[in-house]
Amino acid sequence: MLFRFANPEYLYLLFIIPVIIGWFIYTRFNRKKRLLQFGDIELLKDLMPGASVYRQIIKFSLMLLAFTLCIFIVARPQMGAKLEYVKKKGVEVMVVLDISNSMLAEDVYPNRLERAKQMLNKMLEGFNNDKVGVIVFAGRAFTQLPITSDYQSAKMFISSISTELIAQQGTAIGSAIKMACNSFSDSEKTGKSIIVITDAENHEDDARGAAKEAAEMGIQVNVIGIGKPEGSPIPIGGGNYKKDKAGNVVMSKLNESVGQEIAMEGNGIYVRADNSNEAMRYMQKELDKIAKDDVETKVYSEYDEQFPTIAWIALALLLLEFFLMEKKNGLFRNFKLFE
Repeated sequence: MLFRFANPEYLYLLFIIPVIIGWFIYTRFNRKKRLLQFGDIELLKDLMPGASVYRQIIKFSLMLLAFTLCIFIVARPQMGAKLEYVKKKGVEVMVVLDISNSMLAEDVYPNRLERAKQMLNKMLEGFNNDKVGVIVFAGRAFTQLPITSDYQSAKMFISSISTELIAQQGTAIGSAIKMACNSFSDSEKTGKSIIVITDAENHEDDARGAAKEAAEMGIQVNVIGIGKPEGSPIPIGGGNYKKDKAGNVVMSKLNESVGQEIAMEGNGIYVRADNSNEAMRYMQKELDKIAKDDVETKVYSEYDEQFPTIAWIALALLLLEFFLMEKKNGLFRNFKLFE
C-alpha cells in the first residue's frame, strides 16, 4: 500500500510546533517567577486549592496535538487503494560512467565527472516512460543503480557518485559494457541502449569486442567522449596536480578514436561533450530512433482519503480540552487524576 500526502507543502507548518512549545514553557516560567514575588509556592497552593498545574499542561497538550492533526488534515493523507500495471511506450537505458581519477580533469566545467552528472540529470528531465540504470567503472565496474523508472531515486544516486567509489584505478570499459548488457529486461521488443560516458584514456580490456557483442544482442552502444584531446592536468588537492615518476605533470587526454571505435562496433553514435547540452540533444535523438515497446509500470490508480479519521480524532481532543477545566471541579476535588 502506497501512502502519500496530496498537499505535502502544508507539512512545513509542523515547524511552528517547537515555537508554540517554547512559548508555553516561557509563559509558565514567567508565571511561576511572578508568583514567587507573593510568597512561598507551597503556601500559595494552600491559598488556591482549586488551582491545578497539571490540568493546564494537559489542556495545552490536547490543543497542541489537535493542532498537529489539523496540519495533517490539510495535507490530505492518502492511501493507495487500487494497484494497476500500466504499459507505456519507452526505452531502457543503461548509463556506463567512467569515475577514474582522470575524470577530475577540469577541461570542461566544473570537471569531467561533475559535467557528466549534470548531463545525466538533464537527460532524466527528458525521460517520460523510459527506464534508466547506472553502472560506474574505473579499474573494475559495479552497478550503482539497477534499472528503474524512479527518476528521483536515479537523480539521488547520480548525485552521490564520486571517484572515491572505486579505489582500483583504470578504465575497464569492456567489463562495464558486459555488465550493462546483463542489466536489461528480457523483452526482445523493448529498445535498449547503453550510453558510455568516458575520456577513454588508458582503457584496459576489449571494449570494442564488448560493444560488438552488445550490438549482436540488439543493444545499441553510444559513447559520449568527455574532455579535450589536447589534455588537462588532474587535480589532487591543495592546488597540486598528479605527476609521473619523473616529476612531470600528467596531462589527461580525451581519446576520441577509442570512443568512436566503440560506438561504431556498437551500432551507435559518438559525440563529444562540452559545456553546452548539445551532446545530450544528439543522444536523445538517437534514443528516439530506437524501436519502442510497452514498458510495464506499477501505478496506483485510486487513493482513499485518510483525513476523515484524523478529523474525528482531532474533534475528540478538542471536545476533551473544552470540557476539561483548568481548576479542579468541586464535585471531584478528592480525586487525584490530574494532580
